[in-house]
Amino acid sequence: MPLLLTEEDVRIVLSMDDLIVAMRAALEQFSARAVVQPVRSVVEVGLQRAAFAVMPAFIAEPPVLGAKLVTFFASNARAGLPTHLATVILLDSMTGELIAIMDGRFITEARTAAVSAVATQALAQPGAGVLAVIGSGVQARSHVDAIGRVRELREIRAWSPDAGRLALFVRETTARSRVAVTAAASAQAAVDGADLVVLATAAREPVVRSAWIADGAHICAVGACRPHEREMETALLARGRVFVDSRAGALAEAGDLLIPIAEGAFDASHIAGELGEVAAGTVPGRRSAAEVTIFKSLGMGVEDVAAAHLAYQKAAERGLGRGFVL
Repeated sequence: MPLLLTEEDVRIVLSMDDLIVAMRAALEQFSARAVVQPVRSVVEVGLQRAAFAVMPAFIAEPPVLGAKLVTFFASNARAGLPTHLATVILLDSMTGELIAIMDGRFITEARTAAVSAVATQALAQPGAGVLAVIGSGVQARSHVDAIGRVRELREIRAWSPDAGRLALFVRETTARSRVAVTAAASAQAAVDGADLVVLATAAREPVVRSAWIADGAHICAVGACRPHEREMETALLARGRVFVDSRAGALAEAGDLLIPIAEGAFDASHIAGELGEVAAGTVPGRRSAAEVTIFKSLGMGVEDVAAAHLAYQKAAERGLGRGFVL
């Protein structure tokens, strides 16, 4: 009988520490070509250019088959709803039978941050501890949690164009963290001298400039997931050593890369490697203390399916969820 897991069920069983381990394994398997995964299929919805995407994946060992259905409606924020909503399904890899349906909103939130933690482990300087967060939504919150598990944070600075949401983010993050959290007056003030930078915005134009970023910094850029959007200016991408989750996905969807390529600033070879290759040791990561490293994250179906399979296993062990008949 298939299992139905709510967001609360998924929250109970998925810990960030477990997710970081699972995401590293999924990334390595993807880059080792042990995963079958097409570039996600995206349908544009309505005049507001909302998006509906389908993200299937099959992991060969252990065998896991599934897909995430995800929507992005920016207008939801005005109605007090999450802008990103998702559902993940798991199927029996031998028969195709439905195994589980679960809420994917929290999976998206948590696995994205866990992947950034893997990137930070692999690419940031060992002593990095000053974190700048540009954005104040769920990804900003989850990234503070995840990155704090792989680097000892000494200071957190945040900036968002929405002063009310920024103040709330600072209050909530301060309450959960033993690290000083401050609201910066601008994006430039937030990133000035920071050795860890998270870009988690809905921006369509650059929110950071190369001149603002210190030598030796590591950037995790998780917003701007469509070809016409970007969070970083061309000069910063040209300056940095750039890594992606998927080359194919980045060259189809990442405006942060596609726009500079169209401008002639560099070509596809500027991508130094996939994160899974760095994690596996087949591609070198940071090469010097002064180098700026950039991880451009788009998210992949294999991450969602691996996270959902972990949630399914742990929920089954604890007797959580509800069986149902179609």
